[in-house]
Amino acid sequence: MLDGLRARFHALRRRARRVERREVRAFSRWVEHTANLIHLSVLLFVPLLIAAVTAVSNAVELLPFVLFPPLASGTFTLFADPEGTYASTTTFVGGLTAGAVCGTVAVWVGVRAGLRTSLESTALAVSPAEAALAVFLTGAVTWALDFEEPAAFSTALLALIAPAFGGPATVRVFFAEFVGSVFVASSLVAGAFSVWRREFYERRSQFLYASTKGDDHVLIPMRGDRASATATFGARLAAAHAASKVVLLDVVDEGGGRHDATEAAADESVDRLESEASRIERSVGVPCEVVVAGDGTDPSATVLRTARETNCDLVVAPYEEERGSLSPFVRGLFRGDVDTVAFRSSPERAPRSRWNRVLVPVRRAGDTAHLMIGFARRLADRVSVCTCIDREAERRSTEAMLANLVETFEGSFETRVSRSSIESFLDANDAYYDLVVMGASTDRSAASRFVSPPTFEQLHELECDVAVVHRA
Repeated sequence: MLDGLRARFHALRRRARRVERREVRAFSRWVEHTANLIHLSVLLFVPLLIAAVTAVSNAVELLPFVLFPPLASGTFTLFADPEGTYASTTTFVGGLTAGAVCGTVAVWVGVRAGLRTSLESTALAVSPAEAALAVFLTGAVTWALDFEEPAAFSTALLALIAPAFGGPATVRVFFAEFVGSVFVASSLVAGAFSVWRREFYERRSQFLYASTKGDDHVLIPMRGDRASATATFGARLAAAHAASKVVLLDVVDEGGGRHDATEAAADESVDRLESEASRIERSVGVPCEVVVAGDGTDPSATVLRTARETNCDLVVAPYEEERGSLSPFVRGLFRGDVDTVAFRSSPERAPRSRWNRVLVPVRRAGDTAHLMIGFARRLADRVSVCTCIDREAERRSTEAMLANLVETFEGSFETRVSRSSIESFLDANDAYYDLVVMGASTDRSAASRFVSPPTFEQLHELECDVAVVHRA
């Protein structure tokens, strides 16, 4: 009985670990979306920064509490759009400080013009003339200095009511304390934002995006009459990393149980694979191993099992079709738990050994899009990332999405947004590219794929090579 309880406990623990790994994996893929990462950063960092400024305010009695609303608003603006117009620390600090100066000048004018008798009054009533002057000066100064920060108008107007919260008796002292507190508080926030953007956001591909790491051990099933082209393609992908290796695999039929037939087929396969491995090592410079598996009943299952046994994190297989649709072999790989690329060498051209111009059509941001762009960058310096939209109103958000995708990779990219269908776009542009890298749509539901079949299944006449990417 004790052994049964112990076995049940271990089974439950293994199940809990699988669930935990699945949840961690799902979260890591969710946070790969730049928009999700930004929202998470806003939720985490803005409250922490305001709490830190509040702690400083309580400790040194310098920062008035009325400053916090524009400070929180400006902080949100920084983190919510770290590449946007207002994501400049100079603009942030300069704008808030300029607003404070302009508001204080309006207070001084109000005192000199008799609009307020002193700075000691606790009344919150503000002269309309002071408010208009504060806003006018803020707009003029921030425009002239290129410090156009929306929150600057908040600090300008807060200067008009700040004296009611225990301000000093003279304008000079009030000016020094209020403007100084705005400068100190905004500088603290700007410094934290600058560190976050430089050390984390701009380097997020190193910390978050699995597509920029790994995938340097590549298993290549040698099938079909263009197996050598597939092997070259897989080797080029692996060669981008220093610790790369390529494993060439052939699956031989066991010959109905006849040992001598199986052994002869295995010997012939080894000779062929070793010759191919020598060619790859000479031409690409990647270490190459060969494996022959004697199980032909389910080739895709054999490939996936071999990938795990040989510690390969990517399978590059030839693209195969049967009766106009994807072959059971490739479908089996796409259902597996290993990243897979199905490569189709164009039958209209001689097999390529290099790909200099690569097009990556993406449907939306995500881990699969990062993986496809990462593969394209390994192969070529000239990479175009494109997507198609239905309405012109979608253009701006789509352009921002593409910019977020490509900015995590080194080098320059071309991004393209088209109003045509993806099929028409690829038909019109495939001649300008050596390779198109597209997704396998395995992250979509069966119903979605039935209503709108994956793009690669609708494109049989492309002149260039095609790589179909499945993210496990």
